[in-house]
Amino acid sequence: MIDAPTQRPSVEDRRQQIRDAAAICFRRSGFHGASMAEIAKEANLSVGQIYRYFENKEAIIEAIVEHDIAEKRAKFDEFYATEGDFSRYMVETCSQAVERFWDPARAALELEVMAEAARNPKVAEILRRKEEAEKQFKGPFSERIRRPGWTAEESEQRGELIGMMFDGMAMHSIRYPDRCPNELAQALRKVLAAILEVPDIDGPDTSTKTPGA
Repeated sequence: MIDAPTQRPSVEDRRQQIRDAAAICFRRSGFHGASMAEIAKEANLSVGQIYRYFENKEAIIEAIVEHDIAEKRAKFDEFYATEGDFSRYMVETCSQAVERFWDPARAALELEVMAEAARNPKVAEILRRKEEAEKQFKGPFSERIRRPGWTAEESEQRGELIGMMFDGMAMHSIRYPDRCPNELAQALRKVLAAILEVPDIDGPDTSTKTPGA
């Protein structure tokens, strides 16, 4: 019996393989410490194969950032499609957001990229474009959470405060990687409900949906 030919990985599959390997190496060795040879070894590829898909390490970072932007945009699109009280939905499903943001590996990579941006103009430009892209899909957020009596500025400030909480949670996960994030979920529900002025939030979070906040 003749074995069926092995299907070759697609270009995107191969790029994803390299992105994942590079992320591991950047976290482990830092941007400068991680060589193309190390990335190739982690990906089980040759250095020549890496260069077929990416010109340099900055190009790999750009691909990682673009992939992250695409994931976030999809989450926000799903989030905005929510019917009913948008703010209540956020509060009732916030434990899922805790699980998503409590990610020491992802947070460590973000810190490494930010540190490199302070030294490397090319990476700084990549992050600038990321910020511009995120502004676009985060734009409707403050209007969706706006309550009667709030000014547009107040609504924007409350949205910014929520973003600060979740960004801080990601950083906190690096300091306390062994802590169970579910311990924070109930307290976070109360804080989020207060910021969004969502009344009558009692009982455990039973939703299985994942918010994109």
